[in-house]
Amino acid sequence: MKTIGLIGGMSWESTASYYELLNIGIREALGGFHSAKIIMHSVEFDQIHRLQHQNRWQEAGEILAIHAKKLEMAGADFILICTNTMHKVVPIITKNLNIPILHIAKTTAKALLAQKCKKTILLGTNFTMSEEFNKKIIKSHNIDVITPNEADKKEIDRVIFEELVLGKILDKSKKEYIQIIEKLCKEHKDIDSVILGCTEIGLLLKKDDIKLKIFDTTAIHVEEALKQALS
Repeated sequence: MKTIGLIGGMSWESTASYYELLNIGIREALGGFHSAKIIMHSVEFDQIHRLQHQNRWQEAGEILAIHAKKLEMAGADFILICTNTMHKVVPIITKNLNIPILHIAKTTAKALLAQKCKKTILLGTNFTMSEEFNKKIIKSHNIDVITPNEADKKEIDRVIFEELVLGKILDKSKKEYIQIIEKLCKEHKDIDSVILGCTEIGLLLKKDDIKLKIFDTTAIHVEEALKQALS
């Protein structure tokens, strides 16, 4: 079994999901007392959060690069960044890294293709919804990516940073997310799926909440990591 390196803490709630799902996956695959071989570096999210909102991405990337290198030196075979947004700085992280990063957008695009999806809604932080660092990877697989209007992006982002990363799971916010999705489906009749493109959104929305195919990036990322670890 290969050793999985995790860069977590952004937020620790979603990182806890990664740790749990990876270990459940290994136990289901191998049985008995088997568990995942994991090395984790969990960052101080307040520091990263401030750098994000000050547009100091180079500094944020350099911090994660240090953690990635330490994971490599500790024996990790590959790395997962346990957040969508910080994949924006993957080029900075990989500059002096000799092991691969399993990219969350690439694994998500692969899952969408497997389900023959053609037009998808992307939900996430305002960074993820507005910028191209993950969208362009999905679009490169001939999948249209639809995002909410600016007011709805702001509300989705607010719920993530004011509620979900603090462990607050509110029914009111779930209803707001569902309404935003339904509005987009009325505007774009051929939408066939929705990407939960922030690792915390999977704590709020579940498969039974909407009629579209749901692609939870955390679950998809973990599934691909399990395949890599057991290959």
